Parts: sequence; structure tokens; C-alpha cells
Amino acid sequence: MSTNDIAQTIREKALWMRRRAFTMVFDARLGHPGGDFSAIDIIATLYFGVMRYDPAKPEMAERDRFIMSKGHATGALYTGLCAAGYFPEDWLKTYMQPQSKLNGHPNRNYLPGVETNTGPLGHGVPVALGIAIAGQLTNADYRTFVLTGDGELQEGSNWEAAMTAGNRKLGKLTLIVDRNRLQQGMGTEETNGLDPLDDKFRAFGWDVEMVDGHDVDALVTALSEPAGGRTKPLCIIANTIKGKGVSFMENIASWHHGVPNAEQHTTALEELI
Repeated sequence: MSTNDIAQTIREKALWMRRRAFTMVFDARLGHPGGDFSAIDIIATLYFGVMRYDPAKPEMAERDRFIMSKGHATGALYTGLCAAGYFPEDWLKTYMQPQSKLNGHPNRNYLPGVETNTGPLGHGVPVALGIAIAGQLTNADYRTFVLTGDGELQEGSNWEAAMTAGNRKLGKLTLIVDRNRLQQGMGTEETNGLDPLDDKFRAFGWDVEMVDGHDVDALVTALSEPAGGRTKPLCIIANTIKGKGVSFMENIASWHHGVPNAEQHTTALEELI
């Protein structure tokens, strides 16, 4: 498949994921659509342009690992897993329902493709660190990817993991920061400032790239492993827009966990074409 074909596939999958995720939140009357929409292009790029996996063999040893550290953004994760073939689309209709496999936070005991349970913020990067160290110790070929929210980086456990990753030179570990600059209630820089985020990761021994988190071509390039691999872990700071793709959600903190009414649902689907 050509580079242009890959990028077009990613865009088509991301559009489907946005439409489906918004309807899931509307039907369930629960969810985190703002953070879903800032992350969807990243997740679609990973599953349809970068990662090695087989949904028919979700535990195959050579698979790349993806940890969704911002575990509350399940609309993005579940639609990505569904689009990648891990489970049938009908399952999405059960989102947040009692006894559903599609909980508010992902559970690896219920869903194929979920590497670890997440939701308590600050835990995904340490888990990804452990997975990457295991691969290093066994000379495994898999890569480990972890997606965090930017507000989540206010948790100290992430920086302990970052220090260890840099010290161990984990070249097969990639951290992607969904840098939408909003968290529950207000901006990240108003709450506990993170900038200069790139310099902080470099000081911990990481390679750092900054990209537009909605530019599929830039994401594919940044996330692809270079010839010969890396000698340092990679942090990709993906500058994103919370609620990307729906005019009344974009850059509005209240859509962190907002639920659309019927009129908003219709408007959003009209815009997502």
C-alpha cells in the first residue's frame, strides 16, 4: 500500500471513529468526547499505519503493545479496537451498560486488544516502562507505545518512569502526549504548568519530536521506526485540539466529559463528513 493510501485509510477510519464514538456517548449519556476527539487521529494512525498486531491472535508474542494511559477516553480506544477487528461493531451499542464489556475504563479481562487496565492517571507510563524493559531483557522485537493526556503528566509517577526509561535507553518505547492543553475544568498551564515539556523530556534522556496531532502524514512519519532503530526512548508531543472536528466542542474544557443533547448530536454528525 502506498503512503498516500495509508494516510487516506487512516483519515477514513478516524472519521468513522469520531462519528461512532459521539453516538456512543449520546446513547449512553456518559463519556469523555472532548478527549476522545483529540486522541482519535493518533490512535487511528497507530492501528492503521504503524503497529504490528493480529486481532485474531491478540496475545501473539511479537505484537506491538499499546497502552491507553488516558483510560477515560474509551470512546477513542473502543472504536479503534473495533475498527481494527478485535470485536464486532454490535458491541459498541453496549457502551457503559450494566454487564457490558465496554466499561468506562478499559479492562483487559473483558476486551481483546487491551494490554492493561487503565484509568487512574499516571499509571500507564510506568506499565509501558515495565513492558519495554521486559522486551529489552529478552531481546524482543516488539515496540511499546503509550498515549497520555497532558494533564496526566502532572502525576509524579510519570517522571519516575521517564527517568528510568532514559537511563535504560529504551529505544523501543514511544510515549505520545495528547497535548490539547485542557484538563477537567480549565487549562493545564493554569492548573500546574508543563512547559517547556520538550526540554523536560530531553533532560531525562529522551528523543523528542513535536507534531500536529491531527496531521496524519506527520504522525506516520514521527511514529515509524527509523532504519537501525533508536538508542533513546521517544516522546512525541502531539499538539491537538480537544473536541477536534465538532465546532461547538473544540477547545471547550466542559466537553471533557460533556454529553450531547439530540440537537448537538445531529449537528455533530452533519459536521463529521
